[in-house]
Amino acid sequence: MGKLVSTIFVTLDGVYQAPGGPQEDTRGGFEHGGWSFVFGDEDFGRFVNEVFERPAAFLLGRRTYDIFASYWPKVTDPSNTIAAKLNALPKYVASSTLTDPEWANTTVISGDLAKEVTALKERTDGELQVHGSGALVQSLLALDLVDTLHLVTFPVVLGSGFRLFTEGAVPTRFRRTDGRVTAAGVSIQTYDPAGRPDYGSYELPENA
Repeated sequence: MGKLVSTIFVTLDGVYQAPGGPQEDTRGGFEHGGWSFVFGDEDFGRFVNEVFERPAAFLLGRRTYDIFASYWPKVTDPSNTIAAKLNALPKYVASSTLTDPEWANTTVISGDLAKEVTALKERTDGELQVHGSGALVQSLLALDLVDTLHLVTFPVVLGSGFRLFTEGAVPTRFRRTDGRVTAAGVSIQTYDPAGRPDYGSYELPENA
């Protein structure tokens, strides 16, 4: 049984939209694309390389898939771990509109997301990795299909853009399993979903 692992970049105000470049995703008039770039120091690169040492397969949303497919096949240096893994390993893209993917080893999943991803996890021996793909991650979290979440928070507030956790998200408690902060101030925290939240109160007892 594979483990579904999500790695996603967010701002302090929870925006995941277009971390990698100005034209990556301008939906809604978003003008802040490329906000993660200046924080890409050695510490950050080390973390990314560690993540890419472990995948058995990838699951991507359509938008992230298109961004990756336009870039990574052109990177042919065999010493580039990220490119080597993305180009060689199985890739699954959740899409109801993509019918003929050109990137090698790509399979489109367009049916029931819960059934399809559960089946994918069952036949994956290792990590089924989701990178970016914010809308897909929201759906996977709501379906309790995420086993581990690497939440990578950058020290910047944008005030607009698509946010990872929004009104209506399924209440979820997380257990922190690892974490570090890079020299540039990026907080890399690893969480495993741990069921629903617990609740209590700081109110003093009436007869205290």
